[in-house]
Amino acid sequence: MDIQYLIELLWIFFQIAVGYNLVLPFLMLVIYAIFSGKKKQQAPNKEEADYAIIVTAYEQTTLIPSVIKSLLQLRYSNYLIYIVADKCDVSELKFEDERVIVLRPEEVLSSNTRSHFYAIQRFKRPHERLTIIDSDNLVDPNYLNALNEYFDLGFSAVQGVRDAKNLDTLYAALDGARDIYYHFYDGKVLFNVGSSATLAGSGMAFTTKLYNDCLAHQDITGAGFDKILQKEIVERGYRIAFAETAIVYDEKTSKSDQLVNQRARWINTWFKYFSFGFGLVGKGIIQFNWNKLLFGLILLRPPLFIFLLIGLFCMLLNLIFSPFIAFIWLLGFVIFVLGFLFALAINKTDARIYQSLWGIPKFIFYQVLSLLKVRNANKHSVATKHFHTDKKAN
Repeated sequence: MDIQYLIELLWIFFQIAVGYNLVLPFLMLVIYAIFSGKKKQQAPNKEEADYAIIVTAYEQTTLIPSVIKSLLQLRYSNYLIYIVADKCDVSELKFEDERVIVLRPEEVLSSNTRSHFYAIQRFKRPHERLTIIDSDNLVDPNYLNALNEYFDLGFSAVQGVRDAKNLDTLYAALDGARDIYYHFYDGKVLFNVGSSATLAGSGMAFTTKLYNDCLAHQDITGAGFDKILQKEIVERGYRIAFAETAIVYDEKTSKSDQLVNQRARWINTWFKYFSFGFGLVGKGIIQFNWNKLLFGLILLRPPLFIFLLIGLFCMLLNLIFSPFIAFIWLLGFVIFVLGFLFALAINKTDARIYQSLWGIPKFIFYQVLSLLKVRNANKHSVATKHFHTDKKAN
């Protein structure tokens, strides 16, 4: 085979492998639009399931009182709250409500899943379901009721929405825009076209049995436990439901150094776990399983800014060698941008997020800087430092 022909073939394959990410959300949206008229199945009314709410904290407990105040205002009665305060001073964590159990590990765990299982092994009763909440989250009063709608339909894993609770800086607003995009396409649309919503690290719930089956045999350190968990769930033949009314309010990155360190950990997890997608795509094809096939394709997708920059490079290079292909790239970018704006529009996005969009190049620049920290990302910190003071807790 001619070397030049082989290079051209590889170049075409590379462009397709990157470029499909620009149009895949639009294709899913078309499928979603075709089937969106299908009537949503109603869950039968059942008794309140017993929940364990696991709140994990590492080093910082400043926001814990606000989190607990929020959880105690749930319009639900059958739950207990387990605070796992890893490497924390718990002297100020005093709660009169018997539903709140404060746990301080004797040894530093430095791991989300170790904290989760530390709580699970100390459950006061055999909870049917568990939900994971971060130490900077607040919850909507109907959070557990919204999760129940999908559990009662037979799902064993449910992801809620992580809405922004702070939009006071450019970075926080852009972080909020990113979350809206992912919640819409990787949550609502992906689930409603027959696949699974991606997990977001918190605001998610599982049957205790499924969580144990997926992770009890693994010791996961560093960021990315949700990547392993979602792969284990889908590989076992389950679908992860998306509950758009199960809302947690999540603190968005507000400072540039905070953004760089957080994104370094996130990018590190993608490089570490994206290969899961190949296995799921392969099994999806062999087993004719749409859930595994489509979810596997989503796992293979690089972080947003990476495939956008690579796509821009391909488009500019084609301006020299193949203007027609460059035009196709331009069309792909137009479709992507329109899809991004559509996600914002359909979600009644806060005006501050629209006003922040001018800062996207700056946001991308700091994420490029985070690539320099990818190799040692998990050594910088195992948790994002929080600087925002809660205003929604009142």
